[in-house]
Amino acid sequence: MLVLALDLTSRKKALEIVEKTKDFIDAIKVNYPIVLSCGIGIVKELSKVKPVIADFKIADIPYTSSLIAEIAFKNGANAVICHGFVGRDVLKEILRVAENYDGKVYVVTELTNDGAKEFMKPFARKIAEIAKEIGCHGLIAPATKPERVKEVREVAKNLEILSPGIGVQKGKLEEIAKYVDGIIVGRSIYNADDPKKAAREIKERFRKAKLTS
Repeated sequence: MLVLALDLTSRKKALEIVEKTKDFIDAIKVNYPIVLSCGIGIVKELSKVKPVIADFKIADIPYTSSLIAEIAFKNGANAVICHGFVGRDVLKEILRVAENYDGKVYVVTELTNDGAKEFMKPFARKIAEIAKEIGCHGLIAPATKPERVKEVREVAKNLEILSPGIGVQKGKLEEIAKYVDGIIVGRSIYNADDPKKAAREIKERFRKAKLTS
């Protein structure tokens, strides 16, 4: 599974990139930059092409978190991403909303940046355990830290794992391929001279890495 991280602010460029890469991507991940720039309607527009994962990294009290999830799903999102450090009561409330839309909930165990080691690393395993225990659909684990992805897989068992950080952030696809179900790639595709070619090559690398892992 190749997920295109569409961290852009231009609706025109976003739609152009999606049109060029749609044959090689399996889903589109949108974050705050594009939604704040183009409006929530961009989610519904993109969902007509590929399933959309609303990466709002939901991290608030249960009630507020449920409102954010509701808005995402109501506007065509297939899944949402939330932070796990907020605790099981928040995750349960987001799951409740997701069930009303037959949607998925992915939980962040740890971010790709170095600073995540300060507060997130010590709790990544526990977050994965809670997410699995309460019935979340998947986890987000950083390709920039292969050892962390391996540890999350040990806990996750059959849960989906999507891994960001391949490409610009120097995550090595071949090191994490056997542990994950999908990779999330943004700048290496949408900033490429030929986004279609870049998406095709990354998808093929991932396929080969899975077969040989």
